[in-house]
Amino acid sequence: MLTVRMTNRKTPMHIVAVAAFVTNSQGQVLLLKSPRYGDWEFPGGQVEESETLTHALEREVFEETGIVVRPVSLIGVYSNTRKPSILMLDFICDYVSGEPKASAESLQVEWVDRNAALSRVKRQAIRGRLKTMLEFSGEITYRAYFVDPQRIDLNYTELEDRKI
Repeated sequence: MLTVRMTNRKTPMHIVAVAAFVTNSQGQVLLLKSPRYGDWEFPGGQVEESETLTHALEREVFEETGIVVRPVSLIGVYSNTRKPSILMLDFICDYVSGEPKASAESLQVEWVDRNAALSRVKRQAIRGRLKTMLEFSGEITYRAYFVDPQRIDLNYTELEDRKI
């Protein structure tokens, strides 16, 4: 009889997160200033247990910005291979209603001119994702990278980049 002992096995941990690329009728992009990093980024966050991706996206955007959105299309899939690893899914979203307002999860929220949006973002991984959003042509991007969680983008290493 074969007996298998699994004493040193670790339970896998993988965080799933969603983010939104939202534009208004003037073509401006919804951005927020993160209280965690003090840098500009697009709205989004972690998917909670038993929550659908689209519900998480709608909830996160509203909590962070006061804006109601409707997810339309997947733009990109990203893997940050740090521990715990994070799988991020970026979506184009239609603006439905609401006025930008700061919250406990955002220092500032603004509609930013499309041509100025990229220049506001300093963190390399977030900047790359926003660039992909701004240039979206219908092909979904997959990118894998490593960002050391103890250092804000000082140790960014791109591992893979492709259209899927």
